[in-house]
Amino acid sequence: MEVADSFKDYELIDASRGEKFERWKDVYLLRPDPQIIWDNGDLKEKYKDKINAIYYRSNKGGGHWENLKKTPSSWIVNYKDLKFNIKQMGFKHTGLFPEQAYNWDFMINKIKNSNRKIKVLNLFAYTGGATVACLSANANVTHVDSSRGMVEWCKENVDKSGFKDSEIRYLVDDVVKFVKREIRRGNKYDAIIMDPPSYGRGANKEIWNIEKDLYNLVLLCSEILSNNPLFFLINSYTTGLSPTVLNNLLTIIVDKNHKGKITCGEIGLKITSNNLILPCGIYGRWESNE
Repeated sequence: MEVADSFKDYELIDASRGEKFERWKDVYLLRPDPQIIWDNGDLKEKYKDKINAIYYRSNKGGGHWENLKKTPSSWIVNYKDLKFNIKQMGFKHTGLFPEQAYNWDFMINKIKNSNRKIKVLNLFAYTGGATVACLSANANVTHVDSSRGMVEWCKENVDKSGFKDSEIRYLVDDVVKFVKREIRRGNKYDAIIMDPPSYGRGANKEIWNIEKDLYNLVLLCSEILSNNPLFFLINSYTTGLSPTVLNNLLTIIVDKNHKGKITCGEIGLKITSNNLILPCGIYGRWESNE
């Protein structure tokens, strides 16, 4: 288990009965999390004087936020030199997954230590946490997501972090169709990042199913790797998908033609009230030996 523990503006304070109590800079949120099956008391009661907002799930799907205190419509959190715009989204999210700081640190260090200009492709790129991290290391980034709203949000994060004039392309597109076009164009990338959902729809309602489609996508992406790739990172929140599955994909596809180092595992966040670790997803990573 790898733990992201350097995020000063984020803190996972407590977790109990399917809920987590978090601090996002000066804003305190209570949100559901299916991994929290233990009982550490009633968090609504325990932190009733601190909670800014609570997210309630609906039995019909989705849910809603209840603001108990005045909560800004958006606010900025810092991770080291990176800045991210946080908002209360319709499906419990805030636009950022703080455990991904573990991967951001890896990307930044790997790119900086390469001592060359790195061309990065970020797929299912969401609001651009990895995009901002790579830009901070002076990489050239292509950011692809099927949601126009998420791409616009990434632009906000890039601007707030001071990288508006960096080398970046934003694309609202279906990931698979985009990669196929890049193959035809002959475009190559030194680093590929992907954060595929379990299920999803592309820009034109294309269906994505991670269990059926991930292998073929990784295979396609292997065709647009440069002759001297730096890293290939897959991140997933799909319940039941083992890190070893990602290791296997990278071994039989990427490492077949580019010998390097493969690591895989879980990523989590420390709960500060009791030092337990909340698992937050898995990763599989191929990296060059440079």
